[in-house]
Amino acid sequence: MKKFIPIIMGEPRSINTEIIYKSLNKLKKTFKNKIVLIGSYDLLKDQLKLLKKKIRLNKLKNINDFKKNDKINILNIPIDFSNPFKINSQETKKYILNSLILAHNLSVEKKIDGFINCPIDKKVFNKNIGVTEFLSKLNRSLGTEVMMIYNEKFAVVPLTTHIDVKKVSQSINQKKILSKIRTLNFAYKEIFNKQPVIKVLGLNPHNGEMRKNSEESKIIFPAVNKLKNERVKISGPFSVDEVFLKTLKDKEVVVGMYHDQVLAPFKALNKFNAINITLGLKYLRISPDHGTGAKIVFKNQANPESLLKAIDCFNKF
Repeated sequence: MKKFIPIIMGEPRSINTEIIYKSLNKLKKTFKNKIVLIGSYDLLKDQLKLLKKKIRLNKLKNINDFKKNDKINILNIPIDFSNPFKINSQETKKYILNSLILAHNLSVEKKIDGFINCPIDKKVFNKNIGVTEFLSKLNRSLGTEVMMIYNEKFAVVPLTTHIDVKKVSQSINQKKILSKIRTLNFAYKEIFNKQPVIKVLGLNPHNGEMRKNSEESKIIFPAVNKLKNERVKISGPFSVDEVFLKTLKDKEVVVGMYHDQVLAPFKALNKFNAINITLGLKYLRISPDHGTGAKIVFKNQANPESLLKAIDCFNKF
């Protein structure tokens, strides 16, 4: 059980304030007493006014000022703004990166065990990079990190993340498959105290009929065999329909070759009942498995289920 449950407020122009408020309203006092928000105190207060909601806040200068009382602790990250919808993009980027870097540093210094971050628009980062890759770079583990979308039923992992589909084939190689699945196998056991059962998908329809020149025959199948020899519980390559039409079990992790190959069926089956966990870092990082909800900001339509699940799981792991 964690001493703190740190939550980075994330993207300013988003549903984050709404899902934070709704989550806090549903949490038991024992959970609330562990929450420490990381973000702008002033921004949160202003957005709560727009939502016509109130949260009693305790503004912190550093984590050592944390207090257990009826107020929610917020580790303040200043941001310059006059209106939540008119934040300068450079200021937004600075604010978000400062929040992530502070949480990273506190985690590395063992002052917190890791953190949850609310959704962040990928435009904050460079092309094809999201929070997963940004934190992996800070951890000096870029290339071996694993994005795992998880719930108690099963989990999925995309081998490649935020790249165009036309670039997927050239980005797949045995080295990447081996390093990513080794990270997955080790970190999964460390977090859940059990070995995952890994099912690897092929890239092409019908696994390219396993033609000699297909990615399945040249790259994926040999990598799976190498990992079997390392006593990893792994099988494949499988076609997508072969895997997702069957009932998957709690220890099973489906590894796909690209982002939507596994995330689309996973979300169709599980909706908001999922979280995003980054494996291969020096600490635990979780986020809700959805975007910033820019089209429904301040409309009281945001679903807090994924953030609540992230809070519950963070506290357990």
